[in-house]
Amino acid sequence: MTLLKIDNLSVSFARGKGLFRVEETEVIHGLSMTAQAGRITAVIGASGSGKSLLAHAILGILPSNAITRGTLYFKGAPMNNAAKTELRGRRLALVPQSVQYLDPLMKVGAQVSYSLEGSNERNDPIKMKGANTSRIHARKKLMQERLGVILRKYGLATDVKERYPFELSGGMARRVLLSIATAGEPELIIADEPTPGIHVEALSETLRHFRSIADQGAGILWITHDIESALQIADELVVFYAGTNVETARPEDFTGSGELLRHPYSKALWNALPHNGFKMPPGPQLTLDRDLHSSGCKYAHRCPMATWECTEELPLLRELRGGEVRCIHAT
Repeated sequence: MTLLKIDNLSVSFARGKGLFRVEETEVIHGLSMTAQAGRITAVIGASGSGKSLLAHAILGILPSNAITRGTLYFKGAPMNNAAKTELRGRRLALVPQSVQYLDPLMKVGAQVSYSLEGSNERNDPIKMKGANTSRIHARKKLMQERLGVILRKYGLATDVKERYPFELSGGMARRVLLSIATAGEPELIIADEPTPGIHVEALSETLRHFRSIADQGAGILWITHDIESALQIADELVVFYAGTNVETARPEDFTGSGELLRHPYSKALWNALPHNGFKMPPGPQLTLDRDLHSSGCKYAHRCPMATWECTEELPLLRELRGGEVRCIHAT
């Protein structure tokens, strides 16, 4: 089942220029992709390519000067701002990039419990007006039991609920973020670089958790620059470059010298890994703070296959060899 469908999404930022002019800078361009129930879709690419902006656009948490165009659908229903607010934190959850998203003044148990309460508050009969004292106590006991279950699920001791975030190690803090995101059993989890800087054992554990969550039916949109980790658990990989997706590939396409990949940037990204020879493509990496105003392919200035047609307009995403590619020369 398709949980999330993104159709021709563009994101721009408006800023004043002079007294009466407003200038728009487009940073995400014509992006179209999907995320499926029970599957892990990894969004990979270099830092500054717009991956986190995509996550914020889906959740509706972009800055006030952001302008979005295109349509997003959740289980077939259009996602306007009101729908994003309703879905966010319930059926749609975020595992953020930084542990600083934890409230420094609130104990861990309270933060996880808040997510547990939010998932059931509308249908919990014990919270109905007029509930007697015994039922309220029963509910509190049930919440504590559920809190213990979710903490143990992610390898956290029960006493962690009494700690503040500054008392946690980096790995523990990331597991707390994961427990908060999954406490309400959301249908789609967006994980925005959830594993930077953690040691190998914690990384392996996090990957196992993601795979288990997907196997239980939830969809995961995993944003990362760690290709090798993504290849261990992802069902498909969406390659980002300079604000748009250039390819959707299968894990098995990332092999050898990248001959099964479709887009020249995907091949360059794969071959730039140390164990693949650390071969870097020519020219500077385009990021969102560089000039992205050209109307053609954003990779044309570095691509050995580029022709004048590549600079005319952004290529359409098309199906090719069991995947998708945004390149007029790919075969």
